[in-house]
Amino acid sequence: MTPTRKMLLQSTFLVLSAGGLGILPAAAQTAPVAPTEVSLGDGAATPTMVREVKVAEKLNAARSQIETNLGATRYNLSHKALESIPQADNAPLNDVVLQAPGVAQDSYGQIHVRGDHNEVQYRLDGVELPEGLSVFGQVLESRFAHSMSLITGALPAEYGFLQAGVVDIQTKSGSTDPGGEISMEGGSRGYLQPSFSYGGVAGNTDYYFTGDLLRNPVGIENPTGSSSPLHDVSDQYHFLGHISTILNPTTRVSLIVGISNEEFQIPNNPGQTPVYTVKGATAANYNSADLNEYQREITDFGILSLQKSYATVNEQISLYSRYSSLNYTPDPIGDLVFNGIAQTADRSIFSNGVQSDGSWRINNAHTLRFGFQFEADALNVTTASTVLPAVPGAYLPSGMPEAASDTPLPTIYQGQQKVGTLYGLYVQDEWKILPRVTINYGARFDGVNEYTSATQLSPRVNVVWNATDTTTLHAGYARYFTPPPFELVGGNTVAAFNNTTAESASSQDSTVKPERDNYYDAGVQQMLSPYLQVGLDAYFKTATDLIDEGQFGAPVILTAFNYAKGQDSGVELTASYDRGPWSIYGNLAYSRAIGKDIDTAQFNFTAQELAYTQDHWIYLDHDQTVTGSGGIAYTLNAKTRNPTLFSADLVYGSGLRSDLTTAEETIPNGAEVPGYYTVNGSIVQQLNFAGWHGASVRLDVLNLLDRTYELRTGSGVGVFAPQYGQRRTILVGFSQRF
Repeated sequence: MTPTRKMLLQSTFLVLSAGGLGILPAAAQTAPVAPTEVSLGDGAATPTMVREVKVAEKLNAARSQIETNLGATRYNLSHKALESIPQADNAPLNDVVLQAPGVAQDSYGQIHVRGDHNEVQYRLDGVELPEGLSVFGQVLESRFAHSMSLITGALPAEYGFLQAGVVDIQTKSGSTDPGGEISMEGGSRGYLQPSFSYGGVAGNTDYYFTGDLLRNPVGIENPTGSSSPLHDVSDQYHFLGHISTILNPTTRVSLIVGISNEEFQIPNNPGQTPVYTVKGATAANYNSADLNEYQREITDFGILSLQKSYATVNEQISLYSRYSSLNYTPDPIGDLVFNGIAQTADRSIFSNGVQSDGSWRINNAHTLRFGFQFEADALNVTTASTVLPAVPGAYLPSGMPEAASDTPLPTIYQGQQKVGTLYGLYVQDEWKILPRVTINYGARFDGVNEYTSATQLSPRVNVVWNATDTTTLHAGYARYFTPPPFELVGGNTVAAFNNTTAESASSQDSTVKPERDNYYDAGVQQMLSPYLQVGLDAYFKTATDLIDEGQFGAPVILTAFNYAKGQDSGVELTASYDRGPWSIYGNLAYSRAIGKDIDTAQFNFTAQELAYTQDHWIYLDHDQTVTGSGGIAYTLNAKTRNPTLFSADLVYGSGLRSDLTTAEETIPNGAEVPGYYTVNGSIVQQLNFAGWHGASVRLDVLNLLDRTYELRTGSGVGVFAPQYGQRRTILVGFSQRF
């Protein structure tokens, strides 16, 4: 039957089924997250399988009672939506999240949610994954997700540590995605990505495995606008396994294991002018196009969860572990010629923790939620830095004295090992104070004991008012506490590089501090018809010790630092339409992110930058004034055995920041990089004939219009090199289900 407006508002999600981005209306936020649906697949189902799948469905529903998003803004991508976007399972996760409002694109695959840097939390089946060291790589992939959501706004008390946005992934399982599939996609410049998946239910055990290999000729953003970058190949493999066993109708134990191994060539920018002459390498005979730098990133993680459901109480406790490492190998001569330092860098972090979340439905008016998290992190850092003595006039390309080929160059060895801890606990009450008004109020207490030690009690409150059956308003306040990223806080001795070509302009190295925020959010959702909805949301954040990150050398390892003060504010507009074979959505966001007074990790900055920010508010380097996204999907012959899906999506950015240089001064982050837009398109044809079924072929075209656009100019606070977006890429794929 045709859904009424009231039915849609009372559902948990509104999902654009063909390929759009579903937007959770505020009224729906009074309900728990919708449970993941299960499927018996296409084969014959035994009575045991039917029984176990039904139990799994009930436990999924029980787990959804633990989480709440009351007053927050939730943007949902259903399973069908993920299958409909260009590249589908092969689409990088950051590209998928870019389709949500207020998400800005950056180099190295980074995303910025509502003007924050990298304060994005990733959850798998409700469990937070610890931060790691990956810079370029995608540790989590779209193919791991049965569905996913981005949660922003004034977050309820269950979300701590990283709070700019929460990417909430419901992983695939044997009951939600049964059967097997093999696929192959390849195309422009030698791109190649084979993959597999297989899942099912055996007795009371549900299992799912998926993995892929990837050779990408554009592993990192090109420092030039050419269509074929130099020295930019990436080889990667990824794997996810998910096994769960139902012990009894109210108890389930599950295990998620993930592996990511990624190797990157660092792309070269030809035509750069050498700064030093080293061992015969001069401006006349050394070309920056021939540099040979590499970076390798490895991540392994596991999550073991026990879920228990009673009549009014639901609980999940999880043990998690993540090992992450990063290794940078320089060009031993080239890095010296152009940067004055050739640094081999190895970093690793091993994180282990426990997370517990529960809910108790006291009565029809009150639901109490509570939980805690404790994490221990072991960090190991070693560097070997070959430098040049700072002899006046030496090593210059102008023909002044140089280091002889047999002269050993000084190498500075540094290393550190440190163990740190994070902890937090929360309690909150969802109170239906009036038939159309619900309040979620609570608090969390967080602490960090790493390079810095600090604690904070953070109150939070959200109110949702279902003004009518088609109009919902929400408002909220959240106090946030964000510890500095342990793996990105440097602890090496700056003085060791004095009197070398790597000497810092400043000797100050104050310890990076936790960020403390006051966050305000309000919005309205309006159902214009059962198929069309629009939304408006506004936010404002004031920050003390705002955390930012930057690249301050050839090793592509980000380093954290603080602005003494910061502000983020913005407005987001959303609209979506879903009816029959059509699905259309669009988002537009305005943002302003500023900071003042860099007061930690000062040795990374010039004296001019430190002096200017001490007296002036500046834009953050990742601030983007206007961000837009949109998409359309149409299914031809949707009710036949051989439907054809046409889809396209768009990303627009007004440009990140760069330095503004005038005759009088240089203003850090004072200019905007030119704006851009890109369009991706896809056609997918299902193939089901007599004696052959379950096959499909696809055509994906990325950057359909082959636009040349720049993400970074190479200038700006913490910006090391220019980066351009990927040029037109044509990919053809085939998959077969079994």
